[in-house]
Amino acid sequence: MDLDAVAPPTRSGSQGWRRLFAGNRVIWVMATVAIVALVVGLGLGQLIVSPGQAAADADAPAGGLITVPIENRQLANDVTMRGDATYADSVEVSIETGELAGAPIVTGQVPEVAAIFDTASIALEVTGRPVIVLPGDLPVYRTLRVGVSGPDVLQFKQGLNAAGIDAGALDSDVFDAQTANAVTALYAKVGYPAPSGGGDVAIAVSGAEAGVTSAQASVDSANGALTTVQGAASNVDVVEQGNLVRSAERALALARTEGTPNEIADAEESVTLAVARQAQALAPRDASAEKAAVTAAKAELTRANATLSDARDGALAYLPAGEVLYLPGLPRRVDEISVKRGSSITGPVMRVSGATLVISGSATASDAALLEVGAPATLAMPDGDQPATISSVLPAEPATGETASGRFTVLFAPDALTDEQIQAVQGSNVRVRVPVSSTEGDVLAVPLAALTAGPGGESRVEFAPGGSADTVLVEVTTGLAAEGFVEITAVDGSLGVGDLVVVGR
Repeated sequence: MDLDAVAPPTRSGSQGWRRLFAGNRVIWVMATVAIVALVVGLGLGQLIVSPGQAAADADAPAGGLITVPIENRQLANDVTMRGDATYADSVEVSIETGELAGAPIVTGQVPEVAAIFDTASIALEVTGRPVIVLPGDLPVYRTLRVGVSGPDVLQFKQGLNAAGIDAGALDSDVFDAQTANAVTALYAKVGYPAPSGGGDVAIAVSGAEAGVTSAQASVDSANGALTTVQGAASNVDVVEQGNLVRSAERALALARTEGTPNEIADAEESVTLAVARQAQALAPRDASAEKAAVTAAKAELTRANATLSDARDGALAYLPAGEVLYLPGLPRRVDEISVKRGSSITGPVMRVSGATLVISGSATASDAALLEVGAPATLAMPDGDQPATISSVLPAEPATGETASGRFTVLFAPDALTDEQIQAVQGSNVRVRVPVSSTEGDVLAVPLAALTAGPGGESRVEFAPGGSADTVLVEVTTGLAAEGFVEITAVDGSLGVGDLVVVGR
């Protein structure tokens, strides 16, 4: 090996080193910095410890108490369920069209969806005539007019009363003239002419009135004839018959004075004949024929009056079967329309439901046993909690072919909702909370974990004064447990809000 090849440069060669360093100064600086950084990193690596390593290397902490303060709070147990927001009692509506002469064509008054029907509302207009809504459960099955009676008449009169129209005695099921007048008032209220018999009825009334006039004239004539027959004899007849009797008596007196026995006998017979003729002439006449004529004339007058009464009744307003619609539980909301103007009615015309939004939930039998009609509830509405009231708790009806589920349907009536709230919640499913038990105001409460049982089964809490390790067992009476807390009262009255009790170690 040639040692001269690796020997350091001589003095004359020192200039070569300087030239080498000066030409690569940047490289030499970077190398120096890297070496320094490596040395510093190694040093710091010996001093810095990661959190995980520090935790792993640390000793276990000394044991201690886990305490919480006694709180002053109101406790409540709730039944919680989900409920569908709907309009209850949805039913299909059909209209009686059997009495119409032609096709039942819808001519107007078609309601919009969400329209509200109340007493005396117009459901539809069919062939130019209104279908008037009245409250009632009994469906229409006939036309009502003067003289008919039955439960449908009673329902109609009660419906008129609900509309503020006097239809007569509400305990009478007879459609009379006052009811007919009430029909006229009802149609005036809804802006339509009341139905009547038209021109034919007017002609019938006029003819009946003429018949009564004629029959009355016959009665008057017969009564006159009877009066004539039953009247007393005239003064001329009385005088004439008296004169004849007295003339015969004078002839008898003369014959007895001057006449023969035969003349006396003839005179006596003349007196007897004169008296008989006087009695016959002055006696009351037989009026049986005249009386019979009067009876017949009066009977004809009675029939004529009955005919007139019927004709006038026929001229009074009546209620056609196709112009009234009875709906229970008014007001009602229109959910669906099946007809339009110009269409012919061939089936149900619409679907209506209750006008009040209800929340329908389902509860188990155990939860339902805690619920009462009229109890308050809270709805989780999109814009915040809304108060409501339980309106019904009934066993759920099983579907066709299914057995009872053992669950209960719970209906809730929300407090007054705005139109915007109804639109927001309709058809949705909301959370419902029903408080079933609660404390009366704030009470002392601790977590359930703070309770322990004593040797006699009594309830205790471990009191840690000031959080110290020296604890005291305090016997307590417990109340309502809810939301992970339990109401407590120290038997000796030693506990208060903020005192610390042990829940773990």
